[in-house]
Amino acid sequence: MKRHRPQLPEQSPRPAEARLQPSTSAEIAAFLEAARRTVPAAAGRRGRLVFALDATMSRQPTWDRACALQAEMFEEAGRIGGLEVKLVYYRGHDECRAGRWVADARALAGLMARIDCRGGATQIGRVLGHVLAEARDGPIAAVVFVGDAMEEDPDAIAVKAGELGLLNVPVFVFQEGGNPAAGRVFAEIARLTRGAHVRFDTSAAAELGMLLRAVAAFAAGGRSALVALEGRGEPGARLLLAKLGSR
Repeated sequence: MKRHRPQLPEQSPRPAEARLQPSTSAEIAAFLEAARRTVPAAAGRRGRLVFALDATMSRQPTWDRACALQAEMFEEAGRIGGLEVKLVYYRGHDECRAGRWVADARALAGLMARIDCRGGATQIGRVLGHVLAEARDGPIAAVVFVGDAMEEDPDAIAVKAGELGLLNVPVFVFQEGGNPAAGRVFAEIARLTRGAHVRFDTSAAAELGMLLRAVAAFAAGGRSALVALEGRGEPGARLLLAKLGSR
């Protein structure tokens, strides 16, 4: 018998995938505006970023490319040296794991390379519940979630997202594919936490990678880290700096 987990709401069947529609310019602008509000770490302290992944079977076809993009984000944070990252992922029928806080990007990339996708339902409620517990122990600069489906009670998810919003923890949701039911819930998570929701596919991989690196840089080192990233010719950093203005 499946063991009951309080944080995992009742699940419903996964909706059929809709035709993919990559993010519009307006959605990218909304992402950058939300990233502008991400609070970087205070002087002398490392920022903390939770990176959460859907590792269910439906994501297998693009898993390797997604891991490469995520590794680039970790490497960018590692160059700055001011960010601690916790990896959280779910897969299978009742597996939701959270690693320790680490500042070594290579260790995180190595861990991700060993994760294989397994069939099962989404467990986003458990992910948000874990982030809530961590945020009550100390500030979290941002949460990045990458997934393609949502099979849980939307109201229960909204409650947890609202609590994260009260704790000033923005969630940046990157939706792989065009599942409309998942998209509605992902957008609500972003709205309630004052984060952002962006759809992507392999054709937008380069743009996604730039935005991930910019968010990691800002969460780790604030504006000065973004200026340094721009100096290396990174378009994502230039876009984010334009949104930051004189801040």
